[in-house]
Amino acid sequence: MSREDAEQELSRAGKAADEDFPFFEAALACALHDEPDRDPSQARDLMKEAVSRLAVRLERESPEEAIAETMAGDLHLAGDLLAYDDLENADLISVCARRKGLPVALGLLYLEVARRCDLPVYGVDFPGHFLLRIETDEGPMALDPYAEGRVVLPSELSRRALLTGLTPDVAGNLERLMEPVSDRSVLIRLQNNIFARASQAKDYARAERSALRRALLNPGDHHPWLDVAAAREGQGALAGALLALGRAQELDGGAALAARAARERVRLRLN
Repeated sequence: MSREDAEQELSRAGKAADEDFPFFEAALACALHDEPDRDPSQARDLMKEAVSRLAVRLERESPEEAIAETMAGDLHLAGDLLAYDDLENADLISVCARRKGLPVALGLLYLEVARRCDLPVYGVDFPGHFLLRIETDEGPMALDPYAEGRVVLPSELSRRALLTGLTPDVAGNLERLMEPVSDRSVLIRLQNNIFARASQAKDYARAERSALRRALLNPGDHHPWLDVAAAREGQGALAGALLALGRAQELDGGAALAARAARERVRLRLN
């Protein structure tokens, strides 16, 4: 798949309703957009194996035990404790090959396998650390894909929330902390991770690609275009930055002031 092919696939995904969002294929398209001409078959094969193993485990184990044992025990998927900020930890194809990655990248794989086995598992946009929510007979439970799918107790959820700076009333509201998000939001969070790390490393070309993917996946949001503009400006592509800022203004009048100020700054550099 070429980079242009990937953009077309992501554009189609962006136009899909949340209930029809092609989660796994869109995630593969994101990885191929970043580094084209790779073979995604290993990632697809890993998913097929995971589904087969999970189906067997579900016959004798609880859902939360079965998915954790399948993904972490059978397939050895785990967090990268030695090189957390390595960008390969956010690339789905690399994660499947290396069997380690960031919480949201691993969580994406858990979610896809759960979907194929009709398990009620959802992404949770927990502050600072992506988690999963699984519905059980005892009520919803939080799972940490970075920690081998282990259950996170309510008291630990509240403690983690307090450490991120949330107020005690919010940190004690478990239903709010574990509110499910759409698959689209999960994939966008993964692209945000890439953007932040690439920007910090001053890899502005990669930052631009990740921001553009967010724009394609959520075409009504102006924020990705502001990040596209910043990444292009970092590369010295000032005309392209102006185009991106103009797109942000078109999408959201609320962005007009910030985008206008940024455009004036870029214009001054062009003169």
